Amino acid sequence: MIFERVAFRISSSKLRETQAFYADRFGFELAEQGEDRFTIRAGATLLTFKAAAAGERPLYHFALNVPENKFAEVKTWAASKVALIEEEGDDEVFFTSWNAHSVYFEDPAGNIVEFIARHNLASGIDHAFTASDVMSISEVGIVAEETLPLVRELNAAGLSNWREASEEFTPVGDEQGLLIVVRNEREWYFSNGKQARFYPVEVTVAGVGRFRFSSINRVETGSSV
Repeated sequence: MIFERVAFRISSSKLRETQAFYADRFGFELAEQGEDRFTIRAGATLLTFKAAAAGERPLYHFALNVPENKFAEVKTWAASKVALIEEEGDDEVFFTSWNAHSVYFEDPAGNIVEFIARHNLASGIDHAFTASDVMSISEVGIVAEETLPLVRELNAAGLSNWREASEEFTPVGDEQGLLIVVRNEREWYFSNGKQARFYPVEVTVAGVGRFRFSSINRVETGSSV
């Protein structure tokens, strides 16, 4: 599934720093800008950051699909702009069962961001990689107290599980777009030990509609953001 729009909240004090990080340092197209928000274009997805209430410091995990034949180049490109997160001395990971390579880093708001090259997707390119070659937001972390009831709600709304459901971690969707439903306080992978906590998220899935996670264990559906 394709995420057409994704919206997160970040600390208002980090809004402009985060905008500069993505638009200036990484070179993503700045699609929209307002007093309390900005939007970048990440391939097929418009990614919006909105200022959170005073004192709130939301933290999210999301991943971006990159061309499957450009992982080494993407890693070098990313490392020239930001420090990559390491775990046990490694700054990259290969997921055997997913047939995918990933690297991770933090943005100024503290979000755990992942570039993932999924080798099952026919996505190779034959030119030097730039931010315009990012394909889409491919993963959005969704935090729940009880994952399985929320997963069943997503299934009922027309989204299928991509892997077997579990109480800890269930990916819903497909390799082009996944909602990663995880248990509250589960440690995010390659995150410097950060625990998953619920914060509001909105996603719009092409051909399906809007999913608004406004409170833990609750999803609202609609036709637009």
